[in-house]
Amino acid sequence: MSMQTTIEQKLSDEFAVDYLQVENESHLHSVAPGAESHFKVTIVSNAFDEQMLIKRHRKVNQVLQQEMKQIHALALHTLTPQEWQARNGQVAASPACRGGGKNQ
Repeated sequence: MSMQTTIEQKLSDEFAVDYLQVENESHLHSVAPGAESHFKVTIVSNAFDEQMLIKRHRKVNQVLQQEMKQIHALALHTLTPQEWQARNGQVAASPACRGGGKNQ
């Protein structure tokens, strides 16, 4: 099973998800072809109601504890349904990779 599929399954199993998108952004970075090391997760759930951002991220990181040993970067967008609606179903685009000091 791919890392992306594992992340999707674990988060779906743990949270009552209204919306979930897991994007493998590894190809945007200086990694080997086929790498699964950079992910962007957008998760919308009532489970985040009345929780500060850090607590939301800690919950997701705890669920993905084993996977985090292999993931280099994980961008998290953890929203309540109301926050998602206020953002018109959009989150910020990931910044361009600077190549970790490599020339681009």
